[in-house]
Amino acid sequence: MKKITYTEAKKELEAIVFAIESGELDVDALTEKVKRASELIAFCKEKLTKTDKELQKILDDIA
Repeated sequence: MKKITYTEAKKELEAIVFAIESGELDVDALTEKVKRASELIAFCKEKLTKTDKELQKILDDIA
């Protein structure tokens, strides 16, 4: 996956969900979009987990 930000990943994921829900994808495109959505979800989850750990460390250092 190319270097993207969390915000970019979230926007792309929202666009994929909209396209799926609106029924504008054919079966071939659907497979690719679901695969990409899976990659984006994994990226976002990793980013959120890393951010949570960093924030927790900062809060622990303050206390």
